[in-house]
Amino acid sequence: MARFRSDLREREVTPESLYLRRREFLALGALAAVEALARRAQAEDLPGEPLALTRRTDLAGGEKPTPYADITSYNNFYELGTDKDDPKRNAGTLKPRPWSVRIDGEVKKAQTLDIDALARLAPLEERIYRMRCVEAWSMVIPWVGYPLAALVKYAEPTSRAKYVRFETLLDPAQLPGERRGILEWPYREGLRIDEATHPLAFLAFGLYGRTLPGQDGAPVRLVVPWKYGFKGAKSLVKISFVSEQPGTTWSQMAPNEYGFYANVNPQVDHPRWSQAHERRIGEFLRRKTLLFNGYADEVASLYTGLDLRKEF
Repeated sequence: MARFRSDLREREVTPESLYLRRREFLALGALAAVEALARRAQAEDLPGEPLALTRRTDLAGGEKPTPYADITSYNNFYELGTDKDDPKRNAGTLKPRPWSVRIDGEVKKAQTLDIDALARLAPLEERIYRMRCVEAWSMVIPWVGYPLAALVKYAEPTSRAKYVRFETLLDPAQLPGERRGILEWPYREGLRIDEATHPLAFLAFGLYGRTLPGQDGAPVRLVVPWKYGFKGAKSLVKISFVSEQPGTTWSQMAPNEYGFYANVNPQVDHPRWSQAHERRIGEFLRRKTLLFNGYADEVASLYTGLDLRKEF
């Protein structure tokens, strides 16, 4: 009788120790498959239109993203109300279509772009960022958009452009919080031109692979992950390139509490609370706040020569 002859080399044979653990590996494989299906089911159940992405990048050190339900129900968006649950409750009045954004100031291509044309200026990608609020809470958010530098390049700023100014929609019918005089409307923010062109600065059109919900700044917002959240102006209608540092809403309303730069710095306390620790939404224990929200290696060189305790 002919004997069976294996074509396998000895080094290709599964070690006995691994073979004896085969049930464990099968279980892990089944668990991974179940988790993948769960993530897919969750994505299919999310509201908003799906967005076509070119790539996904984790810039949060492998941290687990905050659940969509938390990101969209615990918000600071005073144009929709001052309580954390007001934005979600009032977001139905915000109509993200039709929408346009004006680009003007010290640029060669001053123009008004429809929101879809604006979204097509560069390939959309998903970036998972740590985000930190000045009130000492934080999230990990998978934003969808493209680097703000792509818009800056498209606009072709002149040599006089030193800053970029951002302005939110002024329409009390859509944003009922603007009926109250708690802030000077419209909401305004600003960045230095080198901050705006830094690779981490982001123009977001969605999260979790879907279009932005109203409470998170639909249809387009600014994301600057090394700064406190109030720098991320929402529901943008104007992006202006200017030669002088622009006045920004919070730095004008409460200059002793909120500076123009608003870099995350655990050594600079808010006058009414410490910034040394933060609470990640969904976690019980507090964690230490990281300088520049953990992005110091990437952005610290932007502030060489600045006293970060004074230029806060």
